[in-house]
Amino acid sequence: MGYVENNLMSGEKVLYRGKVHWFVYVPAAIFWFLSISIMFDSEAAPVVVIIAPIAIFFTVRALIVSKSTEVAVTTRRIIAKTGFLRTSTIELNHQKVESFAVNQGLAGNVFGFGTITINGTGGIHTPIKNIADPLQFRRKAMEAIDGKQNPVKRNPAAKQEDDQPIRYVIK
Repeated sequence: MGYVENNLMSGEKVLYRGKVHWFVYVPAAIFWFLSISIMFDSEAAPVVVIIAPIAIFFTVRALIVSKSTEVAVTTRRIIAKTGFLRTSTIELNHQKVESFAVNQGLAGNVFGFGTITINGTGGIHTPIKNIADPLQFRRKAMEAIDGKQNPVKRNPAAKQEDDQPIRYVIK
């Protein structure tokens, strides 16, 4: 169980879960490629001693980021947790969320990832980096918030039976 599941209130359910995009592994892949390609060149082989630790560092860093970042939209809140040794968490009730900002660079637009910044009341600005499909996350969060703040009100006198359209009579 992760942070989100351990901190759900009674009756609260996860509606949507964001995830870290695979692009966080690209720096590690580049250094692994360089390390392996240099290894076959006998003159440049000593350079592998420098590049291989860098590749290991970026691999471990990407693993930690992808495994320690949790972002979720629940029926009551937006929950985000980042970090492994030094964690940062934010839990904003739906009525405390003012807006979402999505920032995507060129690579983010091409590969489908970006930074979501949750703007809450009281000047809270929480950026969450490298989220896969940030526009979908924002859409799901806004649907949950709008559904909570503007529930559909039905006329109790109007009944819908057998998928027949509701007819209103104006007097």
